[in-house]
Amino acid sequence: MILGGVELRQLEYFVAVAEEQNFTRAAARLHVVQSAVSAAVKTLERELGAALLDRNSKRVLLTDAGAALLPRARIALDAARDARDAVAEVHGGLRGTLRIGTMTSIRLLHLPALLGEFHRRHPGVLLHTSVAPSGSQGLIDALTERRLDLAFVSLPGAPPAEIHLTELARSVIDLVVPDDHPLAAREAVSLRDLAGLDFIDSPIGYGNRTVTDRAFATAGLSRRVTIEIPDIATGVDHVRHGLGIALLPRFVVADAPGVRRLTVTDADLDWIASLATPVDRPVGAAARALIALTGEFLP
Repeated sequence: MILGGVELRQLEYFVAVAEEQNFTRAAARLHVVQSAVSAAVKTLERELGAALLDRNSKRVLLTDAGAALLPRARIALDAARDARDAVAEVHGGLRGTLRIGTMTSIRLLHLPALLGEFHRRHPGVLLHTSVAPSGSQGLIDALTERRLDLAFVSLPGAPPAEIHLTELARSVIDLVVPDDHPLAAREAVSLRDLAGLDFIDSPIGYGNRTVTDRAFATAGLSRRVTIEIPDIATGVDHVRHGLGIALLPRFVVADAPGVRRLTVTDADLDWIASLATPVDRPVGAAARALIALTGEFLP
């Protein structure tokens, strides 16, 4: 229940600080100055007669009162968003901000073209895209923490219970070696053939890294990753220049010069791109519009 005097803006600022655990990040997310966020939260605390945030820790944490308010504040903001969406749809134009998480490389889906078309159809929606240092796992965390509305991810295996994944595209993962590598004359290899070699791979948390790590673990093998790259699109260049070998999605390699692509015969290695949406809350009209449009840009 929202008490008299409490404004939706105050709840929005409070939720942002609670989710970001930091006033500066909350202000950046809201596109306002930090002093405005601090003032709004203090006013909310006065209206409710209770401290909502513990500001004495290294991170801004919720008090018991703040923890009790947070789910109710989210419900109120979701209801307000749905009301705005309903009115906007009647008047023919969506409004608001759509927060989208994306991988650093997603070539099977032309994301700039998708977002460009969405912007032309719905110019009143501000698109805010972001990546996560910990890859798809970081995007899933941000989605469950309500810092994103939806996310394009590569997440092998079963998703968390609070996340729904819609598969968009997939690609086989192949071994890529330089033209002058001892394995370059072969057409196929097994994982055991690769033991002891230096690998180039994405950081832990990225989907393709998870697929590869699981395959080696299942086979009872270890491997050595010497170079980590956040953008798998640069993996071929690293291999070409002799910095190691790599297991990369086939669409990344294509007909790149200076390298050879080999099939891995004894493991199921698939890179899967999916659209992640929350299960525990309804997505807004802008998110639904983007989801519907995504199908037009799949290969």
